[in-house]
Amino acid sequence: MSDLSAAFVRLHARLAPVAFVPEVRLHQADEPIGLWELTEGEFRSAQPPPFWAFAWAGGQGLARYVTDHPDLVAGRRVLDLAAGSGLVAIAAARAGAASVRAVEVDERAVAAVALNAEANGVRVDAELGDILDGDAGAAEVVLAGDVFYSEAMARRVLRFLLRAARSGARVLVGDPGRAFLPRERFRQLAAYDVPVPEALESVRVKRTTVWELDPAPPGAAR
Repeated sequence: MSDLSAAFVRLHARLAPVAFVPEVRLHQADEPIGLWELTEGEFRSAQPPPFWAFAWAGGQGLARYVTDHPDLVAGRRVLDLAAGSGLVAIAAARAGAASVRAVEVDERAVAAVALNAEANGVRVDAELGDILDGDAGAAEVVLAGDVFYSEAMARRVLRFLLRAARSGARVLVGDPGRAFLPRERFRQLAAYDVPVPEALESVRVKRTTVWELDPAPPGAAR
């Protein structure tokens, strides 16, 4: 993590408990719109939007599920894809994962993951890079919170997750009803009403579902 990115996270986000997973503390922005504009989050530049500064509904739901079902990850190698703040990765580490790898394409997100893991007293290996055209490596569990927010992203993510599942990993996603989630490929594990920043979602609560990916094609004999 670069010193500049770490300083930016500390300057613009405050360490506070996560609304739906208060066991975890994250560096979170108090005022979403100001930070979004500061980082040119409307894709006016190459700098990615500050997804790392907020506890998104999909991540909160998935982190809650992992926290309440530690046997899912305990003693296993875990990959948190598009990790954002690292909330899900930290939940997995707290639940006893053997190792946790958190991957992000934003250098500031990688810094946020490292700072957040340190604040929660857990080890998470934060990694900068786009791995979607590759595979999940040695991961036995792959977790992804709120990744189906655009059509292009959804296509790439689904192909990656299917490769992981067909290699033997359990694949869980948290999703608050995003338009591009291919629901026919998943089975529901849990659903929650998750508090969210109204400035980001236009509502105060999002119904959020935790899904497990079925690697078999839709309609295939089980």
